[in-house]
Amino acid sequence: MLLIQMNGYESCLEKERLALLEIKAFFKSVSNWDVDDILASWIDDGTSPDCCSWEQVKCNATTRRVMELTLHETRQWVTESLGDEVPRINLNVSLFSPLEELQILDLSYNWFDGCLYGNKGLANLKNLKFLDLSNNRISGSLTSGLCELKNLVELDLSRNNFDGHITHCLNNLTNLKVLDLSFNRLPGNFSSVIANLTSLEYLSLSNNIFEGSLSLSLLANHSKLQVLQLSNNLIQVQNESFPWLPTFQLKALYLRNCRVLAIPNFLLYQYNLRLVDLSHNELVGNFPAWLLENNTKLGILYLKNNSLSRIPQLPKSKHNLLYLDISSNKFSGELPSSIGKILPKLFSMNMSENSFEGNIPSSMGEIKTLNVLDLSGNKFSGELPTQFLTGCFSLSLLSLSNNKLQGTIFPKYMNLTNLQWLLLDNNNFSGKIEDGLSEAKSLYFLDISNNVLSGHIPDWIGNLSSLGVLLMSNNFLEGSIPVQLNKYGNLQMLDVSKNRLLGSMTSSFNLSSAYHLYLHNNQFNGKIPSTLLKSSQLITLDLRYNNFSGSIPHWINESSSLRILLLRGNNLEGHLPKQLCQLRELSIMDLSYNKLNGSIPGCFINIKLWTRQMQEGDDSQFYFWEPYTRRGYDSYYYNPTLQLDNIEAEDRPSGQQEIQFMTKYRYEAYRGTILSSMTGLDLSCNELTGDIPPEIGNLQELRALNFSHNFLSGSIPRGFSNLSMIESLDLSHNKLSGQIPSQLTKLNFLSNFNVSNNNLSGPTPNAGQFANFDERNYGGNPGLCGPTIHKNCTNVLDSPTTGSSNRAEEDESALDMVSFYWSFAASYVTFTLGLFAILWINSYWRRIWFYFVDTFIDLYFYWVWKYVLCR
Repeated sequence: MLLIQMNGYESCLEKERLALLEIKAFFKSVSNWDVDDILASWIDDGTSPDCCSWEQVKCNATTRRVMELTLHETRQWVTESLGDEVPRINLNVSLFSPLEELQILDLSYNWFDGCLYGNKGLANLKNLKFLDLSNNRISGSLTSGLCELKNLVELDLSRNNFDGHITHCLNNLTNLKVLDLSFNRLPGNFSSVIANLTSLEYLSLSNNIFEGSLSLSLLANHSKLQVLQLSNNLIQVQNESFPWLPTFQLKALYLRNCRVLAIPNFLLYQYNLRLVDLSHNELVGNFPAWLLENNTKLGILYLKNNSLSRIPQLPKSKHNLLYLDISSNKFSGELPSSIGKILPKLFSMNMSENSFEGNIPSSMGEIKTLNVLDLSGNKFSGELPTQFLTGCFSLSLLSLSNNKLQGTIFPKYMNLTNLQWLLLDNNNFSGKIEDGLSEAKSLYFLDISNNVLSGHIPDWIGNLSSLGVLLMSNNFLEGSIPVQLNKYGNLQMLDVSKNRLLGSMTSSFNLSSAYHLYLHNNQFNGKIPSTLLKSSQLITLDLRYNNFSGSIPHWINESSSLRILLLRGNNLEGHLPKQLCQLRELSIMDLSYNKLNGSIPGCFINIKLWTRQMQEGDDSQFYFWEPYTRRGYDSYYYNPTLQLDNIEAEDRPSGQQEIQFMTKYRYEAYRGTILSSMTGLDLSCNELTGDIPPEIGNLQELRALNFSHNFLSGSIPRGFSNLSMIESLDLSHNKLSGQIPSQLTKLNFLSNFNVSNNNLSGPTPNAGQFANFDERNYGGNPGLCGPTIHKNCTNVLDSPTTGSSNRAEEDESALDMVSFYWSFAASYVTFTLGLFAILWINSYWRRIWFYFVDTFIDLYFYWVWKYVLCR
């Protein structure tokens, strides 16, 4: 054996030193990181010939042979640029074959996205015990070369793109304790392979495409098994009708989304469980309290999204459970009154989306460690217990949304000062907002919308320095918006819509940090503050249905990020400022139901989202809730030599921004990805004049366009045939003349088309989508003809008789409308008297009715304005 003598100490083997330098050269050739910085000590200038002293290399102290090589995250993940192809990087494992005494090899997080080759070189690594290739993107089949590593103890190939069947030669790895093949694309049936690996302690096959049925009894002889993960495959885990006794005692069982019909029988014989996750299955029956009784060390129990029903009595003695998730089941009835006494160590509890009812037990206040509590989507009623509001001082997230809770919302004795997320929306909380939350300085998210709150918005809310999202819509709040909200400049989203707020918004209203502002359906007046459109980061501005007057501000930031601009239903007047065209990121603009005049600017072609397709990631601006914090618990129940993927838990809800936009004659709610792809322009019900600019035809990405109820003249531009994505086009109630361009038949997505009440003439298109339109789409244009409106073009005469006939039809239409109004009024009075009697009896029915009325009030106003004010 050739060793190099250095300062009296033996150095590493020369061929191993050269092999390491070759490995470094390989990484340099395939990485755009500076590998010389990462492997700075790996040099070949004679100053450091002892490779055992190099970083990320460990040698045997006696033989000076390389025993451990850690090249974790040595190569950067290179993403593909638009239009560029990044070459795939294959991993030549023969590079490591000279390291014959190597025992630990970690190549994780290097984003190799090709195949493994040089597999025969693995035969030289006969002493290898730990191999980690996780978090790459290696594709192809699991190579037979791995089967030569008969001394392997831990093998982690998770989070790759392996897609071949598991090779049977893995049965040769009789010393294997850890096998992680999760998050790949492995197909077929794995039963015959793992059945013989009886030395396994940790087995994870989750998130593949394994299929067929699986009997857990095949693991009966795996006496050392501690962790089992089989989740998110196409397999169905059978519930054996025959009894079998396992020889193992599990610490963690992870069978999420495995079509499990009943809790596996073998769990009756498990007494050492720390974690059980049976979420997203088809479990029925009662809550398995016996799991808690049999397993005193059980810390995590997830049964989310099943069909479990009534909760029986909890164990009589205290249990140290830390995480409990039984959300999205069919539980009903009241929670046990002693739940806080029996589970006093809970850190996170999620019982949302069930049918629990009654009061929230006051014993909850005894869970001093409770950090996350989600009881949303149930039928809880009554007031929040005093003991709960004072005892759960560790809470950082509390969600009680969508229940029937009532009473004061923030009583003064409240002691939840560590809250970061508080969701109390869609309940029956009433009265004024007290100051019990005024000391929650860490509060980031507050939602108290859809309640019966009254009075003013308290000033102390503006003193919450961490507040980022404030949702208070659909209450009975009065007064103005506190100027204190400007104080810290951290507020990202404000929704005070559908209240009774009033007054002018002066220049002091300057939420420079805001991304989303919802102020619609209030009584704000005066001019729109120019500071709002000067913001460079505002994404959504919704001021619909207020009393704003004056003109649209001309001072608009050229670097604006505004995507949604909704000014519908105000008293705005003056011309449409050309500066609106500087809002290049705009996707939806609604300026309808105002008094705007002048012509339509042709510069709307500068708005890029109306002229090009959305790019990947454009919807990221519409996700305003942070996802639940994810926590890993591997070290809680198992501690392998290599770092394995965490079993994850969820601690916060996720959500998306939502806006409403009138299209196809109805309000539609858009959110998330759908919102990001929606584009629309609504200028209806104004006093606009002049021709429609031909440039509008270049807005090929528009899905909804409404210019109705104006005084537009001239012809319909032929260029409208370029509106290739248009679904709704309304040009009705104007003074348009000429023919309907036949080229419009190329609009394949057009489902709503209205040009009624104009001065159009000539034949109506009848090809493509236009074959589905009829008189309702063309009425009020006596010069139009064609088969779709049952009027022969050869018989259309421009005569006084025709004019008299049209006037007679208009008079008849007017009489029909008068008759309609009288019949509607009589029905309305009768219905109102009956409804008043019913609502007088029950306060809860009153609340539901007011919520229903408010939800549809926008639609009501639209039709009233359309058929009365805009005619």
